[in-house]
Amino acid sequence: MADTANAVEEKEDQQEDTSQQDGKKQAQSVEFSEAAGTEAATGAGSIDVLLAMDVSVMVVIGQTELPVKRLLQLGPGSVLKLDKSTDEPADLYLRDTKFATGNVVVVDGLFAIRIKQILGLSDSAARDAKA
Repeated sequence: MADTANAVEEKEDQQEDTSQQDGKKQAQSVEFSEAAGTEAATGAGSIDVLLAMDVSVMVVIGQTELPVKRLLQLGPGSVLKLDKSTDEPADLYLRDTKFATGNVVVVDGLFAIRIKQILGLSDSAARDAKA
């Protein structure tokens, strides 16, 4: 391994000398030795890392559009009317993909979502196409 590193350094030195002389850089091929196989290379345990990750879920209860002039007039006590009625479910997004719908509830004084429906990939694609 040390021999390979030395050979790479020598080639890089030669490249620098050549490129300084020409004013152009030249690409050289490099040979690497095989890495020793390890348990991590087989992928063992990699799913555990993914399963332990936290992801952000966004809940959308509605949306609205308003002119910038109106936006700048907003202050404490202002009310924005949204496009959904109170009996429609909220949409749950993972990144930019809608994956579920649910009803807003309160648990221990905090907002929560009771999942109503988990959407499949075809459901999300169909809804995105409509938008």
